[in-house]
Amino acid sequence: MGMINEVFLQFGVAGLMGALWVWERMHSRRREEQLTAAHEKLLKREQELDVLTDMVRQNTEALVGFERSQKRMCDVLERIRDEMCSEKRAA
Repeated sequence: MGMINEVFLQFGVAGLMGALWVWERMHSRRREEQLTAAHEKLLKREQELDVLTDMVRQNTEALVGFERSQKRMCDVLERIRDEMCSEKRAA
């Protein structure tokens, strides 16, 4: 409060208003820097999430392909089994 009193006494109301303006600008600049940093952090997170989403999509496609291959393998094995069983019955 001492600084405000000195400014007020030395420069009057105009000095006080000037000091308050400088104080507001200083805090406004600091807040703007905080918002910029938060925005940059969000953009980085968005990029990371895009990479993660793409990786999950690729893994899902790989698992679907693997499941199809396994299904075809089971179908082939069942046909072989059925053929072997029918050959035993015929013999």
